[in-house]
Amino acid sequence: MTFRRLFDFFRLSSVALLVAGALCPALHAQAPDKNLLALGPLPDAPSPFVEATRPVVLTTSSYGVEHRFLDNRNRALFIAVAALNGADFAVTRANLQSGGQELNPLVRVFGRSTAGLAVNFAGETLGSIGLSYFFHKTGHHKLERAVSVVNIGSSVGAVSFGLAHR
Repeated sequence: MTFRRLFDFFRLSSVALLVAGALCPALHAQAPDKNLLALGPLPDAPSPFVEATRPVVLTTSSYGVEHRFLDNRNRALFIAVAALNGADFAVTRANLQSGGQELNPLVRVFGRSTAGLAVNFAGETLGSIGLSYFFHKTGHHKLERAVSVVNIGSSVGAVSFGLAHR
């Protein structure tokens, strides 16, 4: 499609959307009906007004209980993240030094030296812990632990792929 035809298509689509929106009666049904307001409340008809109710009080469940960031579960996850990122570093470095190539384009930039590769994997570990801390502070405790689990899974996949393709 040329640019001109694409522009004509979007212009026609926007005009059709505006016309359909202007003619759609459901868009105008958001306000109370003036005829019902003039008649007053009908005996058998439901009231068009919303009555106030008492606020709902939610109690915290056992899962939503606040926990410390460095509890035993997170410590175990962070140790596993660091260990598997270290294993990924060692396998990647060995493969690169024996003539292999880095398949991850983001890591490929750092893979030209051992120090760059070490900085990459240390940054990945610290980034995982930092993102977990962010989710902990914002109250997303499932995501807090999921970050570490996903990082562990990706490191296990990278290490097993690297060991299989030596």
